[in-house]
Amino acid sequence: MKANQSGNTRAVGRHLALGLVGLASSPAADHTAALAQPFSRNETSIQLLVRTKIAQGLLTRDALTRDSLWFGYSQLSHWQFFNSGLSRPFRTTDHEPELTYVYPAQADLPLGWRLRFVGVTAVHQSNGQRLPLSRSWNRTVLMAGVERGPRLRLTGRVWKRMPEVAASDDNPDISDFIGRGELAGSWDFNAYNTFRVALRHSLKSMGKGSARLEWFKSLGDEGQALGKNGLRLHVQLFSGYGDTLVDYNRQRTKLSMGLSLVDW
Repeated sequence: MKANQSGNTRAVGRHLALGLVGLASSPAADHTAALAQPFSRNETSIQLLVRTKIAQGLLTRDALTRDSLWFGYSQLSHWQFFNSGLSRPFRTTDHEPELTYVYPAQADLPLGWRLRFVGVTAVHQSNGQRLPLSRSWNRTVLMAGVERGPRLRLTGRVWKRMPEVAASDDNPDISDFIGRGELAGSWDFNAYNTFRVALRHSLKSMGKGSARLEWFKSLGDEGQALGKNGLRLHVQLFSGYGDTLVDYNRQRTKLSMGLSLVDW
């Protein structure tokens, strides 16, 4: 399972987004922009994701099933590269450090599925901006991963937002939009093509959240096994809330195409 492996990912792509027009806002006082910026629908996104194991064998001693502690960091920037009228600014950058404990649970499940791990994560996410555009939150996440054969994987996550003092809360209703849980699946169609889907939901009757569909195509030479060449074509369709923190409460649909460098 990917959660038990170290990995680094760089992604560069161009996307067309609907919903960039309007004021960035939040129910918190002094968190609504005074003027709407003439942002272009065409953007370039740059993402960096690193993950490394920092400890293992904390509770288990079996060499094949050791538990582990991981540190991860992701950074996603949205660059208005095609917007010369605004001097091509970076519209926003989201930072997300996390600390994850993974326990290698093993259990057979119905229909050929097998439980592979359970874990807990502490996550901070913020955009590092000043008022009125500052957005941030902290979460505790419970997760579990299952697989069916070598090609199908599912990961379920539910999270609870850590409480904040109202005076310092940038976005008190963020869980109602970005969600409180996620179900993500991955299918290795063959050695060169992987399809992924991630569904988030607020777990309330209002039903907000998001859906993300992705296709990764390895650009390695014929005959290479998956992963030997980390360069991949990456196509993504996103619809919903939370693709950026600054606009967490605005629904957006975007189509992205670019390149990802995995496990470099």
